[in-house]
Amino acid sequence: MKIKTLFDNTLFNWALISSIVVMMIITNGYLAIKTIEDLSNTQSSLYNTGDIIGEIDNLHSLVLMAETGQRGYLLTEIPEYLTPYEDALNSLNEQLTNTRELRSEVPGQTERIAALLILVEQKTDELIKTVELALADKEKRALKQVMTGTGRDLYKEFRADLEYIKIREINYRNTLFAILSTIEREAKVTFAISGITSTLLLLGLAFFARLSSKSELKYRLQLEQQNEDLAHKVAVRTKDLTLYSEELSRSNRELEDFAFVASHDLQEPLRKIRAFGDRLQTNYAKLLDEKGADYIDRMKNAAERMSNLINDLLEFSRISTRGKPFKNVPLQQLIKNTIGDIEISIEESGATITLDKMPEINADASQMHHLFLNLISNAIKFRKNDVKPVIKIQYSQETTNQEQWHVITVKDNGIGFEQEFSDKIFVPFQRLHARTEYKGTGIGLAICRRIVERHGGNISATSVLGEGTNFKIEIPFNNTLIDLSGENINA
Repeated sequence: MKIKTLFDNTLFNWALISSIVVMMIITNGYLAIKTIEDLSNTQSSLYNTGDIIGEIDNLHSLVLMAETGQRGYLLTEIPEYLTPYEDALNSLNEQLTNTRELRSEVPGQTERIAALLILVEQKTDELIKTVELALADKEKRALKQVMTGTGRDLYKEFRADLEYIKIREINYRNTLFAILSTIEREAKVTFAISGITSTLLLLGLAFFARLSSKSELKYRLQLEQQNEDLAHKVAVRTKDLTLYSEELSRSNRELEDFAFVASHDLQEPLRKIRAFGDRLQTNYAKLLDEKGADYIDRMKNAAERMSNLINDLLEFSRISTRGKPFKNVPLQQLIKNTIGDIEISIEESGATITLDKMPEINADASQMHHLFLNLISNAIKFRKNDVKPVIKIQYSQETTNQEQWHVITVKDNGIGFEQEFSDKIFVPFQRLHARTEYKGTGIGLAICRRIVERHGGNISATSVLGEGTNFKIEIPFNNTLIDLSGENINA
């Protein structure tokens, strides 16, 4: 009876142990399969988001390459510049198809990518239209097309949407890496428990534990290999972007050299025209009638305007490439010095200038001098008849999207303009008045915009015809504000 009871107890214990073993095997098997599925799904998601980031980066590179080729050809009319443009357009069609097939796991991302592709197609159409005009010897229409700013606005919108999509994908990828790390830790714990319980409960489970260890090692090696592949792809794309950046820098240097040579070659015949004009006027003025003297005056004036235009164009092209390193610049003293440089114009016009206390900012001092010289000179030049100019230079701070800005306004009581032309005045060669009425090349405010944009800021204008103009300059805030008591500078 005791033997039977012992046998029954032993049988019961073995049955209990066997049940526990079976349950552990089932549990461990379920956990192992779930871990593998999670790893596989996460890895697949990593591949997908990596492909999306890569494809939109390629799309961005091709758009930049096409635009660089287009601008190079428009500036130089050298056919070789069309080669990168045409190569980029040929690759864009295939790239658009590849990008269109992408399916992001980030909510709403697929729709954003579709909208981005529409912007790319619009930008491509704009590039093609401009180049076709130039190829058809319609340079003026091509230049007018460029000066509308449509291409620039399309690129800004495209760049902003692309960066937003990329940031969302990168954040999602970082989340996947965190999930992947958690799964790996859980896998280690699961397999360790499986090995221990299998060893203690049943020797036969050692074989299955060994298989599990081999399986774990296999997936770990695969994961490491996949991580190495991803790292290699990132390195390759980084190298490609570096090469592209170097190529772009080289192209910019070549364009700058071309601009310098072109300006020098153009200035030389102009100097001769002006010199011979002076000789004609000095030595033969008595031999010429009134009409002949008028022709000489017109010739000299045209040569002078052409010389000024060439110099302004050269200065416009050098704002980014020849700018000096940024340093702390006290705007208060800089603006005072600028006002001193045009003291004669101020006295002749009877202008009154009110200057707020200005901060110290991180900037290029020479370009800041040029910026305020242009704005103050314009306020004096475009004044109303029989009304003394009143110019107010004011300072304030603004916070937009958690970023602080220096805000400087230059306000006058001049002739003003229609608000619909507020963007046109910053485009090179755009004039709102006849040359005979107001002198100038029409490039001063374009230089102002490039200077402000080089400092990471924005410049805008609001005006009422006959009541004056208000220019608003916004520069990122990075200095401590000083005392804000103001002062007047009167002629």
